[in-house]
Amino acid sequence: MYVAVVPNRGSPPAILLRESYREAGKTKNRTLANLSRWPAERIEQLRAVLRGDKLLPAAEAVEIVRALPHGHVLAALGTARRIALDAVLPRRAPQRRRDLALALIIARLLEPAAKLATARMLDPATASHSLGEMLGLGRVTAKEVYAALDWLGREQPFIEAQLVRRHLKNGALLLYDVTSTYLEGRCCELAQHGYSRDHRGDRPQIVIGLMCAADGCPVAVEVFEGNTADPLTLSSQIEKLKQRFRLQRVVMVGDRGVLTSARLEQTLRPAGLDWITALRAPAIKQLAAEGGPLQPSLFDDRDMAEITSPDYPGERLVVCKNPLLAEERARKRAELLAATEKELARIAARVQRARSPLRGAAAIGQAIGAVLGRRHMAKHFQISITDEAFSFARDPVSIAAEAALDGIYVIRTNLPAAQSDAAATVRAYKSLSGVEHAFRSLKTVDLELRPVFHWTAPRVRAHVLLCMLAYYLQWHMRRSLAPMLFDEPDPAARDAQRSSPVAKAEPSPAARRKAARKRTEPAEGEPLPVHSFHTLLGDLATLTRNVVRLGRDRLIAVLATPTRTQRHALDLLGVTPIG
Repeated sequence: MYVAVVPNRGSPPAILLRESYREAGKTKNRTLANLSRWPAERIEQLRAVLRGDKLLPAAEAVEIVRALPHGHVLAALGTARRIALDAVLPRRAPQRRRDLALALIIARLLEPAAKLATARMLDPATASHSLGEMLGLGRVTAKEVYAALDWLGREQPFIEAQLVRRHLKNGALLLYDVTSTYLEGRCCELAQHGYSRDHRGDRPQIVIGLMCAADGCPVAVEVFEGNTADPLTLSSQIEKLKQRFRLQRVVMVGDRGVLTSARLEQTLRPAGLDWITALRAPAIKQLAAEGGPLQPSLFDDRDMAEITSPDYPGERLVVCKNPLLAEERARKRAELLAATEKELARIAARVQRARSPLRGAAAIGQAIGAVLGRRHMAKHFQISITDEAFSFARDPVSIAAEAALDGIYVIRTNLPAAQSDAAATVRAYKSLSGVEHAFRSLKTVDLELRPVFHWTAPRVRAHVLLCMLAYYLQWHMRRSLAPMLFDEPDPAARDAQRSSPVAKAEPSPAARRKAARKRTEPAEGEPLPVHSFHTLLGDLATLTRNVVRLGRDRLIAVLATPTRTQRHALDLLGVTPIG
C-alpha cells in the first residue's frame, strides 16, 4: 500500500490510499480510500507506518533538549536594532567583532558581570541566556571578549561622534556632571586617592565626566585620574566639543561645583560657549547683604525673580525660592546642630571628669575640631577653650543669617532672555537630574560599573564606555516601557502643566494611579502589574527559547507562549516574539 497524490486539473489534488497487486501477470493498482480530507500531519503519519518506520510514544517522540531565558534578550536586542545601536560601531571592523561588542553592551544591561563570566554566558556550551545564539556567535572565549572590549575603547572617538551627531546640534543644551568610583588593586595609573562620592576613602578611585543631551540621553564619557578636581575636567570636554564633535555653539549646563567662576573665565568664555550654572552659598550671601539686589521682598508674591548685579556684568541671575527646600534645610540644620551639641557635651564631660580628664588646649581643640569638621558646624558655635576648661554655645546670629537664605538658590547664565527666559533657564538647570539618574543607574543595581577591577588605563576607559553604551540602550528601553514602569509616563507633559519651574515636580495623575494601584492603566483589557525596570527584565526572562528534539534526530527551536505582560512589553518596544 502507498499514498498517491493525483492531480485534479484546477482543483486541489486528490490524495488516495492505494495498493498494488498482480493479475494475469500484470501489475495493477486499486484505490482503497480517499484521504483528501485528512490533515497533512495524519497523512504523514500514515506514510511513516506504510514505510515501516518505528513510531515512538508521544513522551519519547518530543524531548526538550535545552531551555534558555530569552524574552529579555529579545527585548534588548530588538531595541538595539530598532535604534540602530550597531550603526554607531565602525563598519570597517570584522562582523564578528562588531557582534561581540554589541553582545557585551546588551549583556552588561541584562546580567552585569566580569568579562570572564560574560564570555561564559555567551558561549553556547555554558550560556545562561540566548543572546549568543541569537547573534550566532558560536564558541566565545575570554580572550575574544577582552579583544572586543579593547577595540571598543580604541573606537571611542568614532562612537561618541556618531552619538553626538544623532542627539546634539549647534545651539543645543549639553548637560555635564562629574562623579567618582573606586577601583580594586593598585596597578592602574588612573587610580588615585581623592574626594570619594562612594564614601570609600580607603580605595583609590577614578573620576568620570558624563555628557548628556537635554533629555538625559548620554552621548560621551571621559575618565580622569582619581585626584582630578571637578572643574579641571572641563578643559578636555571643551576641546572634545570643539575639535572632535565640531560643535561651535553649545549651552553647557553644569552645577556650581563644575562650572566655577574661574572655569567660566578661563575656559568657557575663551571657547565662545554659553552656560547655565548656579552660584555658591558665599556668593548668594553677598548678593543678599544689606542693600544688595537679593532681598526677601522679592518673594512676597512669587517664587522666582530675575536680578542683575555689577559683580556679574553681561550676565543674568535668576533667583528662586522653594519653600519645601527651605523646610528640608531647616530640618537638616536642626538635626546637625543637635547631633553636634551632643558630641560637644561629651567632650565637655571628659574635660570635667575627676578621673583621667582631658587636659591641654591642644588636645581639647583637636577633639572639638574633629566633631565640628565632621558635620561642618563650626560656623554655628561659639567655642571657648583653656587648658582645663571648655565651653560652647550656639551662635544665634550665624544660624539666623543662614536660615534667612533657606530654600534660595541663584541660577547664573550668559544667555539673553530672548533665547532663554527665566523659566526656561531654571528648567534647563534642573534637567541636570537626568545626569544624576544616569550615575545612579551606572553605579548601582542596573549596570554595576563599580568596583572596577581592570588594571590598565585603556581597559578602565573601555569598561566605562561599555557601561555608558549599556545605559544608552536602557534609556531608550525605559522611554518605551514607561507605561509599564513606575516611571513618569510623559515627563514633558507633566512639566508643561507645572505652575512654576521652581515648584517641586509632582507626579502626574497617571503616575499617582500607577503608584497607588500597582497596576497599569486599563487601556486595553485587564490592567497589568507595574514593574521596576529590573523586575520587568526578570519577568521577560521567563519567556524561554526551547530547543526541542522531534523523534530521534530532528531539532527545532520553539518559543514559549508569551504572557500578557510579556507580550505588552514587547509590543511597547516594537519587538516581534521570534525564536
